[in-house]
Amino acid sequence: MRRLLCLMMLPAALGGCGDHSMTQQNRYGTFTKAALFRDGTEAQVPPKGAIAQGELDRARQVATPPPVDMALLARGRERFGIYCSPCHGLSGHGDGMIVQRGFPAPPSFHSSRLRAADARHFFDVITNGYGAMYSYAARVEPRDRWAIIAYIRALQQSQRTDMTEVPQLRSKLP
Repeated sequence: MRRLLCLMMLPAALGGCGDHSMTQQNRYGTFTKAALFRDGTEAQVPPKGAIAQGELDRARQVATPPPVDMALLARGRERFGIYCSPCHGLSGHGDGMIVQRGFPAPPSFHSSRLRAADARHFFDVITNGYGAMYSYAARVEPRDRWAIIAYIRALQQSQRTDMTEVPQLRSKLP
């Protein structure tokens, strides 16, 4: 009886051994000839108007800055510390560790030119680079770029605030 049961189970057990359709599929290699397409190549240009998955949301994040709140400022401070402070310094004066080691100093965020610059200028510089600064588009997501800009504005404000503008701070100072 046991032998009969084993013989009946053997074809079922061996049935999956010959089918590799999920692991070994027919496919075209990169830049190989493909008779399927008119131009004979497997590398095809996407159809006109095709949008990469997630690109609409990314474009929306680029176009409109998020509302500034404490969470965004905290994220901006964190990202600024990672990506910006090596050159710009923790306070934004352009005196970061890289500069102290001999790299040319970036402009201070507290200069009148950058205090007057609009947020889009900072976004474009982070995205495309400027002067010796290379592009951070592949490293910093659009929402994080806006967070960094919000934090830069907070740094700028912290350096030029008059005590009469913030009366609640007067009671906390010695």
